Amino acid sequence: MKKIINDPTAVVDEMLAGLSYMHDQLVYRVDGTDVIARRLPKTGKVGLVSGGGSGHEPSHAGFVGDGMLSAAVCGAVFTSPTPDQVLAAIKEADEGAGVFLIIKNYSGDIMNFEMAQDMAEMEGIEVASVVVDDDIAVEDSLYTQGRRGVAGTIFVHKILGNAARAGKSLAEIKELADRLVAQIHTVGLALSGATVPEVGKPGFELSDDEIEFGIGIHGEPGYRKEKMQPSHELAKELTEKLLSSFEAKAGEHFALLINGMGATPLMEQYVFANDVASLLKEAGVEVLYKKLGNYMTSIDMAGLSLTLLKLTDEEWLDALNSPVTTVAW
Repeated sequence: MKKIINDPTAVVDEMLAGLSYMHDQLVYRVDGTDVIARRLPKTGKVGLVSGGGSGHEPSHAGFVGDGMLSAAVCGAVFTSPTPDQVLAAIKEADEGAGVFLIIKNYSGDIMNFEMAQDMAEMEGIEVASVVVDDDIAVEDSLYTQGRRGVAGTIFVHKILGNAARAGKSLAEIKELADRLVAQIHTVGLALSGATVPEVGKPGFELSDDEIEFGIGIHGEPGYRKEKMQPSHELAKELTEKLLSSFEAKAGEHFALLINGMGATPLMEQYVFANDVASLLKEAGVEVLYKKLGNYMTSIDMAGLSLTLLKLTDEEWLDALNSPVTTVAW
């Protein structure tokens, strides 16, 4: 294993120290925790908290700031943060109007975030939440019941962040979140596995000429392994699967996210984007918003994911286009 690290057991601590140092004009690390919070005056609006295991950078700390998250809680690599850590994030995000939690659908995350929610409510902080389950690749996988929460979570951060900044109430944000999550679908593929620093070797192996469709962001199994194919064929597999999941019709409006898994060069992501663009045009759907880059990674996994958000509410497009000030958006 070749990694630019010191002690593998200290990776998250040292990463957060480095992140908060490099971006100290935007965020700070809450003393004694693995929580990153934004440097903004509190204005009495709903706070927004997300998080999960580390290894998905820039998620989630990279989306803390004006117009997105109030705070992010960072667990150990591929491991849910503890309830105490989540509670610290809730307290830091609280401005008196309640706190909304964005939780990816993994058993550990759900259990620990819900425990923290109960603890916060015992201390007089009103909390609501949504579970993001955008991965249509498999219905049940390791660490989860139902669909996994993956890169589509970034769209949730952005749209709910805009709602919170606009002064929407906790109940209004909950209603919006439930509608929004149902319209986000994602599917991905891997060319290689991810290496957890404390383990020192990839979590799974693929042959030099092999890929896997539907892989999860922690290396969970996908739905099919195949020989390596040209980008156009990979794009066809993922795009058709997503359009079918929506029963998409010509003229419908979507937002698009192409997400690198950590080790896929931008050159390859743009080649893939060109192929996706052709396929979506052939299908007759209209893409009104586009984003590409590394947003929800899996350490050093080679691969990518494709997300479509069906824009059933025109305000969602306004929210996606609204300016924000964060490390990674």
